[in-house]
Amino acid sequence: MKLLPARIQAFLRDPGDCRVVLLFGEDAGMIRDRAETLVRSVAGSLDDPFLVTDLAREDIRQLAGEAAGLSLIGGRRVIRVRDVTDAATEPVLAVLKSRAPALVVLEGPALASRTKLRTALEAAPEGAAIACYPEEGRALEETIRETLRANGAGVEPDALSWLSQQLGADRASTRSELEKLALFAGPGNRVDLDAAMTCVGDLAGLSLDDALFAATTGDVATADRALEAAVAEGAGPVQVLRAALGHLQKLHRARLAMDEQGLTASDAVKGIRPPVFYQKVGAFTRSLGLWPAATLSAALVALAEAERGCKRTGWPDQALCRNAVLTLARRSAAASRSARR
Repeated sequence: MKLLPARIQAFLRDPGDCRVVLLFGEDAGMIRDRAETLVRSVAGSLDDPFLVTDLAREDIRQLAGEAAGLSLIGGRRVIRVRDVTDAATEPVLAVLKSRAPALVVLEGPALASRTKLRTALEAAPEGAAIACYPEEGRALEETIRETLRANGAGVEPDALSWLSQQLGADRASTRSELEKLALFAGPGNRVDLDAAMTCVGDLAGLSLDDALFAATTGDVATADRALEAAVAEGAGPVQVLRAALGHLQKLHRARLAMDEQGLTASDAVKGIRPPVFYQKVGAFTRSLGLWPAATLSAALVALAEAERGCKRTGWPDQALCRNAVLTLARRSAAASRSARR
């Protein structure tokens, strides 16, 4: 079965008669978080040697046998397999055809959008496929509110808006940063914009931010290294391109304010909402001098097309994403060289 978003949290707390669950998508932290919730819901802990078995991906052929085993102390066992590929399809179908009592939890962050494994589990009454994509918009804002509330803190509207622009690439990183922020604010207090900017300025997901600022200021080498780090931290191609679109949209709004309203670059940057992180104001201002409005419009169209390409089955999404970001960097570098002549 394919779970709708509204049903996911209840299912994670009680998967019922479901026997195989696939967690897939671009948010590796969300996949891990949801997998751990399922394991705890069924087995009571993550490391009970009688109830929890971590099966290596290379041993996937043993899945049916592992799932058929009974616990010596009673209770339902959980078999957890990380980094699964489509090679797990046949063993998973064997589990579903049997009456194996264990719950099998599969983590597939690298699975393509359409695979035999996902299709099989969406069609199986005792199987489930749960998409784990980076949160954005209202869903991300609600996660920010709930996480801060659970840690004893509230949040001001402008801080919430800013945080929703900085977080979300990876659930684990988001939660870690918000827990740190709640501790910084103190129990019973509300997080304001200054506190958010001060505390979340060095979050792990900022490597993606670094890649985009480097790209639009013409620092090709830094853009490449930072993008590689962001991908290693769990940022998927679509998430990177959406962030790049958001970054260029901000630049476009500021550039139009300069061209149509006669604002200086400094005043145009001050008018951006949510505000540009104070440590990035200099880079943002430099970018405005390298990117005319018309060029930004064309780049936005190219990024949108790259995002659509990444969503097509069989297309090289990692290559498309990297090429799109580095194309921005090379264009900025060329503009910077021309300005110095």
